[in-house]
Amino acid sequence: MTIDRSSVVRVPKAGELVAADLRRQIITGALQPGEPLPTESVLMARFGVSRPTLREAFRILESESIIKVLRGARGGARVMAPDADVTARYTGLLLQYRGVPLADVYQARTAIEVSAVGALAGAPVRTIAKLAELVDRGGDLLDDAYGFAKHDTAVHQAIVDLAGNQTLAVLASMLLSIMDAHNEHFMSIHGEEHEKQADQLAFRAQKKLVKLLQDGDAPAAQAHWRKHLNNVEKYMVGDSKTTLVEVLS
Repeated sequence: MTIDRSSVVRVPKAGELVAADLRRQIITGALQPGEPLPTESVLMARFGVSRPTLREAFRILESESIIKVLRGARGGARVMAPDADVTARYTGLLLQYRGVPLADVYQARTAIEVSAVGALAGAPVRTIAKLAELVDRGGDLLDDAYGFAKHDTAVHQAIVDLAGNQTLAVLASMLLSIMDAHNEHFMSIHGEEHEKQADQLAFRAQKKLVKLLQDGDAPAAQAHWRKHLNNVEKYMVGDSKTTLVEVLS
């Protein structure tokens, strides 16, 4: 009889099961960031596993950056908050492995932000006021290319955050982390002076977006922001076939 390997169910190892239980406790808040995990002897007794099995669970969780294992007399495992930057690095590795062009990341960012802008157009006045206040701060950074770059990222993230969809906000954070790496690479090649005109255009585009949102004109706000982000992509990527390997390596 021939066995169809695709139908064989893989039984998780004991270390994976222990890691899954501890991961659940961290994600649900039963274990808080900074809090030490119980000692190895306590956890071994609780789960009925050996020390090597428990340490395999620790290795899994440490690789996910949700615990940190300290060595020495005062060592032990401590809980860490899930970090979006870690997720972005893993996402970047996957995209690099697939040979994804940089333009693909910019286009994904555009799709997310244009959707968020549509939702923001119907948001309460106080929500749009938060975005307006953040955008206005950029006016004081137009002579500081690196400072404005960080501020610009904050504006893009705020657009998605304020729209209220947490899943899109996390995805946007991952994409923006990758794009920040590209922006640093771009400025290291072209210099800060090269960025001043682009920064002024970005600031004006952000101010216009706020005005359209305040007017509640969703179609115009989305069309404006799509055009702006398409122009950013052309400026940052152009016709280049640059892949993420060249930017994130």
